[in-house]
Amino acid sequence: MDGDAGRIPALCAGISAPPAVQRDSSAAASARVFRLEVACGLCLTNPASPSPAPRAWFERFVGHVASLGFVQSKADSSLFVYNRDGATAYLLLYVDDMILSASTPNLLHRVITRLHDTFAVKDMGPVRHFLGFNVRRNSEGFFLSQTQYAEELLEHAGMANCKPVTTPADTKSKPSNADGELITDATSYRSIAGALQYLTISRPDIAYAVQQVCLHMHAPRDMHQTMLKRIMRYIKGTLRLGVQLRAARTPTITVYSDADWAGYPDTRRSTSGFCVFLGNSLISWSSKRQTTVSRSTAEAEYRAIANAVAECSWLRHLLGELLCKVPSATIAFCDNISSVYMSRNPVHHRRTKHIEQDIHFVREKVAIGEVRVMHVPSARQIADVFTNGLPSALFFDFRDSLSVTDGDVETAGGVNGNSSATASACTRTTAS
Repeated sequence: MDGDAGRIPALCAGISAPPAVQRDSSAAASARVFRLEVACGLCLTNPASPSPAPRAWFERFVGHVASLGFVQSKADSSLFVYNRDGATAYLLLYVDDMILSASTPNLLHRVITRLHDTFAVKDMGPVRHFLGFNVRRNSEGFFLSQTQYAEELLEHAGMANCKPVTTPADTKSKPSNADGELITDATSYRSIAGALQYLTISRPDIAYAVQQVCLHMHAPRDMHQTMLKRIMRYIKGTLRLGVQLRAARTPTITVYSDADWAGYPDTRRSTSGFCVFLGNSLISWSSKRQTTVSRSTAEAEYRAIANAVAECSWLRHLLGELLCKVPSATIAFCDNISSVYMSRNPVHHRRTKHIEQDIHFVREKVAIGEVRVMHVPSARQIADVFTNGLPSALFFDFRDSLSVTDGDVETAGGVNGNSSATASACTRTTAS
């Protein structure tokens, strides 16, 4: 396992509401959850396919929502967008769970009524839980957390009463594959490490530490198990933390990119890390080992920039399909001056010939005005939290910059929890 990445759908990332929502405050006054059970009437058996039912059901679902006026996203095949006569709706499907968000209550009810033609829909109230996530609206936007999941994980690991620590990873050099003795229960190690990956979706502060322990799942040793237990002890003391998403009236994309050059003692590969912000909301992040050895710091940093720019290009496309155009260039911050110069200088050198694909990709985005690569001092390089273990003070500073909080914010309307502020629904679908 070479890495770990998290991404929050831009649909939920606090983008400004469609114009219809901004004009009609009553439209932003219903948030409901639904459960669906499907009666498709299809023959879902096909001896030529090992698992024909899910594909056949999805094709039927796509056809049905298309008949309602939804268009399937090219950036994410599970996302569907409705935009007619100034009314907007988003539908996000995951297996048999679905979120439906509409700009007006009338549109929401009309879509649900049409879904009744094929699905049995059960109203489950405001959206509070989805795929193990707690969703809470407050005065700043939405707060996403996985507190219950983290508590269950601690119980599963037998560490519910462990002593908390302040950071998920120490500041020492990255461990070798041969450090320490092989542990006797590798299955438990793999189970906990795998479960932690899902927790990183709402906890970017543990992304680097989890990525490190996942690198040793094939043959975990006692030193790696100590690293795993440290993450669990950190989670014990930060159970309430999650990601705060804030509305962005003028959508702008900013990315911080960093690399730890030749940090792995066994292969001397580098670690890439980036975090992407939409306005002030963190919507995507990554901590990943690079696939090849870099011959210099600049090369490692430039590869990290290329990965970050590729992610931003995908996000711009997704936001465009969500009718949220990004008018300005993406600002990519890097703390390596040589990498900044390479993104602007069209002259090729022998030292950069072997990374020309990454260079041409980034330069092309810079040339068309989609990306600007700029220098940031290392002391303000937020992405450093995805490539290294940091001292407590710096770690806390960067964690706050990532909008990782305990969600203790006064809610809209003065109610601690879900105040109704957008027409949305959550549905569950099961093929019959």
